[in-house]
Amino acid sequence: MGAADAVAAPAGVRLAFATHNAHKVGEVWAILEPLVPSLTGAQIADAGSLGAPAPVEDGVTFEDNALIKARALCALTGLPAIADDSGIAVGVLGGAPGVFSARWAGSHGDDAANLQLLLDQLADVPDGHRDAAFVCAAALVTPQGSEYVEVGRMPGRVTREPAGGGGFGYDPIFVADGFEVTTAELSPEQKNQISHRGAAFRALAQHLAAELAR
Repeated sequence: MGAADAVAAPAGVRLAFATHNAHKVGEVWAILEPLVPSLTGAQIADAGSLGAPAPVEDGVTFEDNALIKARALCALTGLPAIADDSGIAVGVLGGAPGVFSARWAGSHGDDAANLQLLLDQLADVPDGHRDAAFVCAAALVTPQGSEYVEVGRMPGRVTREPAGGGGFGYDPIFVADGFEVTTAELSPEQKNQISHRGAAFRALAQHLAAELAR
């Protein structure tokens, strides 16, 4: 990528996040800021606000796609970049939708259509066989060439009807193990404590803290 393709981040930005999802930015910032002292008072710039194009996510695993996104944004901005790739893996579907979760119904990011299609596919599956897990791979890539990936999982089950107005994606139809309400009915703080994304980014935070302290 040439210099003409570079994107200049605003002053005070120390970290770039390869996402166009505003919900995810707030969720991840709430996880990272208490764990990475050098982020206090700093800013994070997401790919959407920077006008950065989304790279082609042609990896076959969550880890592959997270690294693809982080590498592209790091190269574009010259900043340490984080990214994640996540989705829901349903047991009776052999782990699908998996890496195709965000475009399961054919249109990337159409949460309502993706959710409804999954419910339709599981309509005849008994309650005792609706086990699933949210999986998240979180990646960090630095301009110095360091790369890290951490994976988090949140096991649970798929409900029959959506419930709750919080979260995003498949949250309204997923109940985590040990809970009786969907993740869309949990507070952001409750969700971060148990979520796949929380686990992955908490593990990534140690690497990010060390890299930013250099």
